[in-house]
Amino acid sequence: MQLFIIATAVFGIAAAAYSPYQEQNRPQAQYEKNARIIALESEVKEDSYRYNYETENGIKAQEQGQEVDGIEAQGGFQYTGDDGQVYSISYAAGANGFQPQGAHLPVPPPTPEAILKALEQNARDEAAGIIDDGQYNPGKYAGAGSAAAPAFVQTPYARAQASAGFRKPYKF
Repeated sequence: MQLFIIATAVFGIAAAAYSPYQEQNRPQAQYEKNARIIALESEVKEDSYRYNYETENGIKAQEQGQEVDGIEAQGGFQYTGDDGQVYSISYAAGANGFQPQGAHLPVPPPTPEAILKALEQNARDEAAGIIDDGQYNPGKYAGAGSAAAPAFVQTPYARAQASAGFRKPYKF
């Protein structure tokens, strides 16, 4: 048991010493290791909060929020990337989730025309009182408003006869 504990400790120390990321190859790494906070403001109230800070390596962040059926927050941050470009994000977070905005963030492709037409048709149908919730409705397919059984009904004998051919023994 002691050997297991010692082996685990040695393995843990070795794993902690290994870093798969070479920090010295990143241009910003030298500025990030010991960056000091040069400005900090924070205010917390019973139903709201706000903060902002800035570090000497150019990282800036600010956020404010209030309690409204959960927390509604708005804020932003910026930093200098390894390419020397300043990246900036502004965001809102709350009932609709986290919604970031930034010039460098990818944007989704435009919605295909066929999908837009289908959405318009769905809206027209709903306005006309036609609601299709995806549930099977036998009256919809049995004829004009009748709740009769579908026109095609497979008998148990037909099902058994159709599958009987698959129950033959294999020949090798």
